[in-house]
Amino acid sequence: MSDVKNAPAGSRVEPVRDQNGAAWDETRSPGTSGGWHGIAGADRLLYGMIAMVSVGIGVVNALSWAHEAARRGRAYDFVTPLFWEMSSIVVIIAAAPVLFVGVRRMRQAPRWFVRLGLAVAATTVFSTLHIAGMVGLRKLAMWFVGSSYDFNLSFATVLYEFRKDVITSVLIGGAVWLIHARDEAQQSRSSTATLPPDQPPVAPHMVWLRDGSTRIRIEPRDVIWISSAGNYTEYRMANGANHLVRGTLAAAETQLARFNLARIHRTRLANLNRVTGVEMKPSGDFELTFDTGQTVQGSRRYKMSVESLDRGQAVTLRPTAMGNSEDS
Repeated sequence: MSDVKNAPAGSRVEPVRDQNGAAWDETRSPGTSGGWHGIAGADRLLYGMIAMVSVGIGVVNALSWAHEAARRGRAYDFVTPLFWEMSSIVVIIAAAPVLFVGVRRMRQAPRWFVRLGLAVAATTVFSTLHIAGMVGLRKLAMWFVGSSYDFNLSFATVLYEFRKDVITSVLIGGAVWLIHARDEAQQSRSSTATLPPDQPPVAPHMVWLRDGSTRIRIEPRDVIWISSAGNYTEYRMANGANHLVRGTLAAAETQLARFNLARIHRTRLANLNRVTGVEMKPSGDFELTFDTGQTVQGSRRYKMSVESLDRGQAVTLRPTAMGNSEDS
């Protein structure tokens, strides 16, 4: 069921859906748009680089191990250390999307302690998958050749592996964070860049949306809401127009915050200047009604964005039939 009502029937882009889940009340589509089932298009190159660097490090470590063994008078054995290294690196590569998802969640979180909790959770899940997968691969391989592998399971052993996984998580997650921050900054600068001399200057109350060589001039006051749509942002206008521009919702939020477009959902911004009614739900979620008659759902995690409406604007606050707006 759609969370956007009274939208024009002829729109060429479907509105973003809201599943109204209890813990994670917003969902993302899989594949190139990101999520547990895929890596966002902007992350694929980084993911490939991480995989190649990890394999390279494993090969170098195995060669060093074999060389040191030979220096101590032992037989030069490259295959055994390579197996130990690769059994760990293969699982690291397979579990890396957990860190990509964790970073995306952290960048969308409104408070620092939520970000910290997400970082701890992502690191713990990553380390658990790495240790379990590595041990499983080694046991399976050794069983296949008629031998056995003893991980020597103990608190000290797990702590030793976890410490290494924390460093790995910081390196991978930090790289993802910095690249996302750079991309958002570039998109924000691109959207506000000076126009070529052959185009007229834009008025202070207007902005240009840029997607490659395409430019669209809009008045922010005419925006009803902005939704994320995979690697694009969808601008819903008061006149029924719908603009789809490549970029992130965070960049749009930075560019248009001064026009009172605020985040009401992980995947949506709303023009609070056009809100005429707010209906609070028993779950803590809410529904905004605009002066166009359209309505859109907001998440309880962002209800602070609309708490000032009854003080700063003439809006109608409508409780539901249950008569409260407490979180479920």
